[in-house]
Amino acid sequence: MKKLEEELKYLKLLAKQYPSISKASTEIINLEAILNLPKGTEHFISDIHGEYEPFVHVLKNGSGVVKRKIEELFSNTMRESDKKALATLVYYPEQKLELIIKEEESMDDFYRINMYRLIELCRYASSKYTRSKVRKLLPENFRYIIEELLHENMDSQHKQEYYKSIVETIIEIDRAKDFVIAISKVIQKLVVDRLHIIGDIYDRGPRPDIVIDTLMDYHSVDIQWGNHDILWMGAATGEKTCIANALRISARYSNLDIVEEIYGINLLPLATFAMEVYKDDSCKAFIPKTDGQEVSTTEKSLIAKMHKAISIIQFKLEGEVINRRPEFEMNHRLLFDNINYDEGTITLKDKTYKLKDNYLPTINKENPYQLTKEEEIVVEKLVSSFKNSEKLQKHASFLFSKGSIYLIANSNLLIHGCIPLNEDGSFMSMKIQGKEYKGRSLMDKMECLAREGYFFEDNIEQKQYGMDIMWYLWTGKCSSLFGKDKMTTFERYFIEEKETQKEHKNLYFKVRDEEKICNAMFKEFGLDIEESHIINGHVPVESKNGESPIKANGKILVIDGGFSRAYQNKTGIAGYTLIYNSYSLQLVSHEPFTSTEDAISNEKDILSTTVVVEHKVNRKRVRDTDKGEKMAEEIEDLKLLLRAYKKGLIKEMPD
Repeated sequence: MKKLEEELKYLKLLAKQYPSISKASTEIINLEAILNLPKGTEHFISDIHGEYEPFVHVLKNGSGVVKRKIEELFSNTMRESDKKALATLVYYPEQKLELIIKEEESMDDFYRINMYRLIELCRYASSKYTRSKVRKLLPENFRYIIEELLHENMDSQHKQEYYKSIVETIIEIDRAKDFVIAISKVIQKLVVDRLHIIGDIYDRGPRPDIVIDTLMDYHSVDIQWGNHDILWMGAATGEKTCIANALRISARYSNLDIVEEIYGINLLPLATFAMEVYKDDSCKAFIPKTDGQEVSTTEKSLIAKMHKAISIIQFKLEGEVINRRPEFEMNHRLLFDNINYDEGTITLKDKTYKLKDNYLPTINKENPYQLTKEEEIVVEKLVSSFKNSEKLQKHASFLFSKGSIYLIANSNLLIHGCIPLNEDGSFMSMKIQGKEYKGRSLMDKMECLAREGYFFEDNIEQKQYGMDIMWYLWTGKCSSLFGKDKMTTFERYFIEEKETQKEHKNLYFKVRDEEKICNAMFKEFGLDIEESHIINGHVPVESKNGESPIKANGKILVIDGGFSRAYQNKTGIAGYTLIYNSYSLQLVSHEPFTSTEDAISNEKDILSTTVVVEHKVNRKRVRDTDKGEKMAEEIEDLKLLLRAYKKGLIKEMPD
């Protein structure tokens, strides 16, 4: 009675949703049943870096899950060529049907055969979900029909004609093409219950915008921000250093088309400024990497000038932030202070180096971090353009709504980079606004500040601090997204000697193979030492040199295997993904993807190899998941509501 009285206010609210004993009881029965269903399949992908074609393909095939289900279902009844054809139809129904329509003599026969196959496959993929959940995934225009087909027994004599009639009528009224497309997309949704993106959607690759648009249409997704993502999120807020960095990287990889054509950012002021200031400068160190793209000599020259102009602006803007935020402890990056402008040299750690490029006409020796009037105008126009880009704001808003610095999901810790450690193995700390933070609390604080940087409008001072933190997350030593002591961008452009370009990784990356360290991290995040894993991206696993993505006896899994072509020479493969179903945790390595056209026309799937990292003796049920824990709490609340009804503390409402 005491608990009932304490919870009465809440129970009265709950009673509005379940206004009778009958309805509360029905929901308890429903939730108890769901708890005993198999756990849904989770799909983990990391470090996409704008490589939208292989990403979309891996998303469609569920890292091989679709093909595996086809094999399990039709292993003895279909030829290998037919299995490949069916898989391609599921992945790319619209495009594949266009080709088939041109080649097939009788589309009615094709539809008849493949509709039955797709219905069987859809029924098999949906078998571990409730009817209610499956219904929500069905397209509205075919919802009733697909639901009928999924839950009919084909072998039942009573319904055979009914079942056959539905299929034949769909073909007869010329709706078969739309039906095949619809049910194929349902299968894609059913094979993966939840998608986890472990950071770095942006930079290097050609179309990060397509990746985000695809994720925005996905049925269930969360994102752990990568350092490249937070950079673009910061740019969307109008944070100047983030804008300069994002543009510099886009210029470096000859990806300015994304900035200008996709996001509608006006680059004319930067181009005009660069052509004027560096018109007689070859900007040799700033020639863009084209990675096989056809770029004319004239265009390369213009990009190189823009690249140099925005780089110098970036270093100046970063100097402003470093001087404004002494708690960032980044004075060692004020490299303009170390340049002897008359001699064209720079001194680092008591050693003097010759600058590769000492043509620096916009730098005032007396105040090197001060923007020229012309640079100020360029920056102001860029800030306005970034803040007013409708598509960029839409994408940034999505990353904030679905994203976080880290996520605990079903006893696994998902984080793009690292948990920053000191050299003695303790958690690295940082003083923020007068208070010391470390470990989980530091990551929580940084995420909170980043959100303030994006969402705050009234408190300008706090908003600016949050914006500065977004840049720090990109490049600071205590950033879990960055994980290094410094970013040697200036040194790579201006100094020949490689010794100056070294970036030392955080201790985390050296000791993450030690179970003792992992256990300390699990404890920090309140995780089960026996059951939990840390799932990382960020640092490519050099598979071709024998490095394993499985660390600390399976407690850490690193799934950055080189989705980005820029890293594939280093990794030797084209990416890792991870599948966590009710039976096992499976690491999937992928060979390079040729093209979407090849996948559709020649039914060429990505060649993937699966390794079972961990097999569960007892199948995981919904009750063993985070969702199951919430359901168990709901059941207890509903049982309490039942008692309140029975004791007359709350009156039932008539149905």
